[in-house]
This record gives sequence, C-alpha cells and structure tokens, in this order.
Amino acid sequence: MNPHPYDVVDISVPVSGIVVEEGRGALPFHLIHGESLVAAAAWAAGEAGVELADLTVSWPGLAERGEALVLHDPLCPMTPPAFLARCADRAAVEDVVVVGARPVTDTVKEVTGDVLGATVDRDALVAVCSPVVLPASVVADLDGLPATDFVALVTALRERYGEDRVVLAEAPPEARRVASDADIAVLEALTDPR
Repeated sequence: MNPHPYDVVDISVPVSGIVVEEGRGALPFHLIHGESLVAAAAWAAGEAGVELADLTVSWPGLAERGEALVLHDPLCPMTPPAFLARCADRAAVEDVVVVGARPVTDTVKEVTGDVLGATVDRDALVAVCSPVVLPASVVADLDGLPATDFVALVTALRERYGEDRVVLAEAPPEARRVASDADIAVLEALTDPR
C-alpha cells in the first residue's frame, strides 16, 4: 500500500538518510493507513530517492560517502516525498542545513511559577518537524548527531553553524508531528487518499 498519495520528485543528487527512531518510545510503531509510522516514513524517504542507511553504518561511514544526510522523524510519517527531495536538494546544492518547520497555530503563553503570563507572538515561533537535512560538509564536520530530538538538534546546529547556515523550509500540513494516537487519527484523516 502506498500511504503517501502525493506526486514524487526524485532527488537530483545522491543523498543518504536515516529514519531517527531513538528517544521516541513505541509511538513510531503505531499504525497510520495500515502501516507503522516508521514504515511510512521510510517509504517516503525511499520514494524521494534517499538511500536509507541501516544501524550498522557508523557516522564516519556516513561521512565517507560525501553526501547530504536526510534525517527523517517517524513522528512526521506523512511528510510528502517531494518535500523531502526539495529539502535534500537545497541542502546539497546550497551547503546549508535545511529544517522542515510548520507555523505555530496554538496560543502560547509565558508561565512563571504558577502564574500564567503574556501571550507569545506566534509569528516569531515555528514547530520543527521533518526533515533535518545536513549537507555533506556538516556530516564530515560532526563526530555524530549532537541530539536525536529534532528541536535540540536544530538548536545545537544553530549554535555551532549560525542561523544563516541553518535554514527553515515551510513544510506542508501533512508533515505535522504526532505525539499521540489522537494526533495520528487527525493526520490519517488529513492524508486520506479518498
């Protein structure tokens, strides 16, 4: 079954990829459209032309390939292959880290102790989703992933390389992150191919 009802655009340059399951508990193995989230994410990466590395490939082995590295989060299982491909191409061609991000639509408040404070301007916020694509130069420069949580990873990459070299790409609604079975049900309805 094809869980992604979207047009596929192949990546124009060879890239490696990893579906990052670490630190996500059992949720990546819950089902969407009859497939596990991790399987749907792996399928999308493969359809985009990403050569997925298995867990036996070391970080130095990834660096030796001299390719951009797509990090795909199984908690964003319905990220369209075409979006993954565009992000990978941009990272490889422009030599920047590309981060899939969604606008924040919830109301966000400041909290001090038990006191609810001012509303935070949503225009200044984004929700990190998938993918995070490292260009080959960054893969070669790192000794490994500084974090497997994508928000912590992006923070570490911005601290190391600067905001100009870590760019945000507005992800489509299908790329939203899930945190519960209720979120999966919403994403499944949003991506129903009928």
